[in-house]
Amino acid sequence: MKPLAQGAEAVIYLSGSKIRKERIKKNYRLPQIDSKLRKERTKKEASILHKLQRAGVNVPQLTKISEFELEMEFLAGTKLRDYLDKTANAEVCRLAGIETAKVHKCGIFHGDLTTSNIILVGNVLYLIDFGLGDYSLRVEDFAVDLHIFKECLASKHNAIWEECWQSFLAGYKSVDEKKFSDVTKRLRVVEARGRYKHIG
Repeated sequence: MKPLAQGAEAVIYLSGSKIRKERIKKNYRLPQIDSKLRKERTKKEASILHKLQRAGVNVPQLTKISEFELEMEFLAGTKLRDYLDKTANAEVCRLAGIETAKVHKCGIFHGDLTTSNIILVGNVLYLIDFGLGDYSLRVEDFAVDLHIFKECLASKHNAIWEECWQSFLAGYKSVDEKKFSDVTKRLRVVEARGRYKHIG
């Protein structure tokens, strides 16, 4: 079993045709608190993935859940980050907008919506890693998802980011025009607040 990646919260392993996501122990936390947080976050991520699967959102299929670990299908595809770097095909971001809008319609935000957390398998695009996701009905939380994605495009895919962003927005709008209007309106507030902090 080989490690594929390690983040602040978890280590990802590849085991055959499965991915194992193990939430790692934090020695700076009291053991009881650490255990409680890891259990809660593992359970929440599993709950989010189950709800999204039932709603028809393209996310990895869960196969096993334990206290601190999730096992799910391995998606043998290409990260959107790498796909955009190789092809400069902004149109694929429309699919990202569609899947993001479907997530938000479920009352869930992703929390780390970047091109590294989106995988293209054939012509199907999947959202992965909901470790920072949560349930919410706040337009602010959905707007922050869009803000994170837009910032990622501008910093990592600068040459085509505007085309990618417009493609993403078109996909999002095609799913839910009312939510699109509310979220993009709030996005302008989030962006203005960010500019104010930067200036200050």
